[in-house]
Amino acid sequence: MSGVFFFAFANEIVAQTLTQAERRARIDSTLTARYYRTPYDTNYVIRPEGKLTLKLRLNQTGNDFHVKGTVNDIYSKADLKTSHKTTMSIGASYRGISAAVAINPAKIKGVYKDYEFNLNYYSNRLSLDLSYQRSETLAGDIIGDRGEQHLQSDDVTLKVLNIAGYYTFNHRRFSYPAAFTQSYVQRRSAGSWLAGISYQGGSIKTTDNLKARNPNAPDVRIYIGHLGIGGGYGYNWVLGKKWLLHLSLLPTFVVYNRNNMTVNDERKEAQHMQLNMMFNERAAIVYNISPRYFVGATAVVNNSVFKDDAVTVNQNKWRARAFIGMRF
Repeated sequence: MSGVFFFAFANEIVAQTLTQAERRARIDSTLTARYYRTPYDTNYVIRPEGKLTLKLRLNQTGNDFHVKGTVNDIYSKADLKTSHKTTMSIGASYRGISAAVAINPAKIKGVYKDYEFNLNYYSNRLSLDLSYQRSETLAGDIIGDRGEQHLQSDDVTLKVLNIAGYYTFNHRRFSYPAAFTQSYVQRRSAGSWLAGISYQGGSIKTTDNLKARNPNAPDVRIYIGHLGIGGGYGYNWVLGKKWLLHLSLLPTFVVYNRNNMTVNDERKEAQHMQLNMMFNERAAIVYNISPRYFVGATAVVNNSVFKDDAVTVNQNKWRARAFIGMRF
């Protein structure tokens, strides 16, 4: 009787093992079919060889502000920037499903106290760049009627959200993923017109640290909120079958804004804008050492220019990345 029970138990284990193996095979088959079911013209764009892609990436980001203008016949100028954030990340992609983990050495040591989140999605038609930053390291020089003053870290808190979404018209021959995620390979040079929408929102607010250091400093809160629409162009150059160069520009015109400034509880709305635009720029270079190995670098920049009758504000948010990858 015990022997019958043993064989029944063993058969049950084998059946479960076969079921799990079949389930894994079915999932892998589904992912493989989805991965190679490409909407691209394969004369221009193809999937790379291998199921699994591993990448080691070095990332750096920064944000700077430039403000100048004349208010009440007094000329002022400010040049401010946040601390640069440097991270190392390891990413893996299996049949188009990706995951990554990032390490910030300065954060571990307690040197870097800012917070930043980036999300990038690139597909054949629709793509998205999203970044959120909360910083207390915005610092720089301010020139005004009282001479030159230096704004230190922890004097203000910066919060800013940038979103850029765009549609690729020539999506069968032009591939953003080939340049930025390497999940495709661009075989021939091609370009595309782009349509896009941009949003930028955030605030700059003085802190108690500034008040403690300078009791006469005013309480200031600046709020920005912009929504823009526009169009641009992108191009992928394929050189010698191993090099890929990418450049794209997507300017948007602001159609709605909510800009205001509060100084010592007195709120002031922004004046009529003479110029109100946001620009999204991207560049990439990829070198395919072989079908298995590749290296490269990318850059994503969000610029904004706002000018009314008295003040001009320019913001530059950027992220640069260098990477090396291997396919299996």
